Amino acid sequence: MVEVILLERVAKLGQIGDTVRVRDGYARNFLLARGKALRATEANKKHFETQRAQIEARNLTLRGEAAAVAEKLEGQTFTIIRQAGESGHLYGSVATRDIAEAATAAGFTLSRDQIVLLHPIKALGLHNVPVHLHPEIEVKIVVNVARSAEEAERQARGEAAALREETTLDDLGLEVGAALAEAGDVEL
Repeated sequence: MVEVILLERVAKLGQIGDTVRVRDGYARNFLLARGKALRATEANKKHFETQRAQIEARNLTLRGEAAAVAEKLEGQTFTIIRQAGESGHLYGSVATRDIAEAATAAGFTLSRDQIVLLHPIKALGLHNVPVHLHPEIEVKIVVNVARSAEEAERQARGEAAALREETTLDDLGLEVGAALAEAGDVEL
């Protein structure tokens, strides 16, 4: 375990300036590597206290910018066209990179690490996806995954994506019986 000083709010860990104990790998590979924390040495503690006002001011500025983007981005729908089978299961999947590219094409600047997907999207339909614009600001967008632009419009209106004819076992039995009757006198 190692002690670090947080330079920004980290979910489930702490606020700016908190000194927390975390595992070595988490500190080294995530917090320190991404500039979210400093090792809690005496020299770094003194340096942090002298820079605290500037760090908090920078955080407020970034939060304000994120809030402005959040107002425009909240509830936006982005359409992604993919090939899928009859059941609506995608042949591939939609990942954070695909969503970031769709948002960028629509005029928003999002990076793939801001988009939170626990699992890649593997089915047609409308999917609510959280986006972390800032450690304190999260918005939801809608990703409309469809086979064509027309299908995306239908899904957006609330119609079913996979329009296919349902066949019951009774219907199949009647069809088989009719085919046998046409083939000739077959005794059952």
